[in-house]
Amino acid sequence: MLDKVLIANRGEIALRILRACKELGIRTVAVHSKADRELMHVRLADETVCIGPASSAQSYLNIPALISAAEVTDASAIHPGYGFLSENANFAEQVERSGFVFIGPRADTIRLMGDKVSAIATMKATGVPTVPGSDGPLPDDDDDAILATAQRIGYPVIIKAAAGGGGRGMRVAHSEESLLSSISVTRNEANAAFGDGTLYMEKFLERPRHVEIQVLADGQGNAVHLYDRDCSLQRRHQKVLEEAPAPHIDPDARARVLKSCTDACIEIGYRGAGTFEFLYENGEYFFIEMNTRVQVEHPITEMVTGVDIVKEQLRIASGLPLSIKQEDVKLHGHAFECRINAEDARTFIPSPGKVTLYHAPGGLGVRMDSHLYTGYTVPPYYDSLIGKLITWGEDRSIALTRMRNALDELLVDGIRTNIDLQKDLVRDTHFQEGGVNIHYLEKKLGS
Repeated sequence: MLDKVLIANRGEIALRILRACKELGIRTVAVHSKADRELMHVRLADETVCIGPASSAQSYLNIPALISAAEVTDASAIHPGYGFLSENANFAEQVERSGFVFIGPRADTIRLMGDKVSAIATMKATGVPTVPGSDGPLPDDDDDAILATAQRIGYPVIIKAAAGGGGRGMRVAHSEESLLSSISVTRNEANAAFGDGTLYMEKFLERPRHVEIQVLADGQGNAVHLYDRDCSLQRRHQKVLEEAPAPHIDPDARARVLKSCTDACIEIGYRGAGTFEFLYENGEYFFIEMNTRVQVEHPITEMVTGVDIVKEQLRIASGLPLSIKQEDVKLHGHAFECRINAEDARTFIPSPGKVTLYHAPGGLGVRMDSHLYTGYTVPPYYDSLIGKLITWGEDRSIALTRMRNALDELLVDGIRTNIDLQKDLVRDTHFQEGGVNIHYLEKKLGS
């Protein structure tokens, strides 16, 4: 087992990783910016290192500072969490070259799956269902070929940046008249945001759901799936509320895609936790990307399977084989997760500041993953996520009722939050029925 882990992140995920380390008897190092001295995991870690000023670029994205912190504390491994450097292949490579274990996939796997064009080609080759598309990057200077590709796929089409993510670097074209200008704008945006103007094209599905498959693989020929999650309630491509398992899914289609994902993990030698993201429409799955890290919404999968995903990450990084086989993974009940953000529930403007009162809900089947405490000051420099409220029940109805009750109990005073939005969503008639598509929330909000 690993001896000491440096947690290269902040907030609720850093605290989540620390808890898993403590359960396994692994010592912890919390790195933090000057703005994050009072974070809960910093208070609880065995050792702490300040790695720079508030700016992410000078702290949590500062690779030399992170590796130096690992060196001076004699850490054996680095856990990147999610966001920041978690899917940065260069970081993973430098961590390993410096003599530490990167708790995640190998650098070449991150590169392979980080480039959307190569990821789709790889998935297609391993039997994972994909969206009809350009089967490679679009040419820079052949308009006729681009128009012919769009004609073959069929309008509407979506143009995506190969290096994109988080909803950036994508644009929909509904006709030939708008296609070339959309490509030009998206290419410029991709160059500016990612330093890479490579684009590809896919069929744009009109009313899909966002369904993703959680996997674990040890890089030793073993892989399991932990079933699926529905993450269709999104605003500007950012997930707001998730549930597991995904409701109203064709069982045969589900069985096929679950197997294809574990087969793909074995084929590419995947190591660690990962998520295959799909669009689901009319009983069919279409692969869109793979996240080579732990996901924000991983707790709902833990609640319905009983598998501790972060502890499995730590075991795999220690060189151990998976502690579970596929036949050990059983679905039990249903779970929801509401992301709690420090932002106005109507305008979505961030709301940093001092938390004057914090009370977490409780009761059977209620879990709150948060770094908040009364007196903590939410800084203005980072993502607005301040917690994740998770509920579990024997069935979907019970889990949803518990979520409604838990949201009513949750108190965060002193700053604005999106709790009122979440209260509205869990009482929404169409959401209660299950199976809303990825456009539903934005239409509901009128945005």
